[in-house]
Order: sequence, then C-alpha cells, then structure tokens
Amino acid sequence: MNHYETVFILNPVLSEEQIKETVKKYEDNLISKGAKMISKEDWGLKKLAYAIQHKKSGFYHLFEFTVPGEAINELEVEFRRDERIMRFLTVSLDKHAISWAERRRVRNKKTA
Repeated sequence: MNHYETVFILNPVLSEEQIKETVKKYEDNLISKGAKMISKEDWGLKKLAYAIQHKKSGFYHLFEFTVPGEAINELEVEFRRDERIMRFLTVSLDKHAISWAERRRVRNKKTA
C-alpha cells in the first residue's frame, strides 16, 4: 500500500449538493478499490492563478489515502472523464511528506 495525496479542483458553478455528491463519488471509488482514507480537506472556493475553462475560481478538495498503486490510474481516468473536475494532481508521499502532512493536520485541528 502506497501513501498518496490528491488535490482536485471542482467547477465553481456547481451547487453545494453537487460538490458533496462529487466528493462522495470519488471517496467511495477509492474505498471500493481498497483505499484507507487518512484525511479529507475541503479548502473551499479559491481564486485560480490563471483561467481554466474560462473560469477564474474553483472549489479545492484534498484526499490523503493509502491504496495499491494500480488504483491510481483508474482514479485519474475517472477524473479525466468527469466534466465537473477542472484539474487534479496525485502525488506519492515519501516519509518526509507523510510527517509534514501529519503536522499540517494537527495544526489545522488546533486552528479549527
């Protein structure tokens, strides 16, 4: 099981219900492939550095999870097919990134 982090940007014209439904869809997709969700973060509506699909903002979400490597390719294919997803990035975390992500989660819990 490899440790991954995925950030994806959802189209800003989606309703709150559509956003929750999309995030749930991808969470369930990962769990069905044997993933263990470590963290989910909703970063909210953010301004983009440059326009994507003529949009200047998007809803950011982050998943941190462990899953066998072959599940990542299937996840990314689903991201590409979904018109609600504007951009996504999945990275494999090494031991230093894992400890940094853990410190970030603790810091975020203190400020919340």
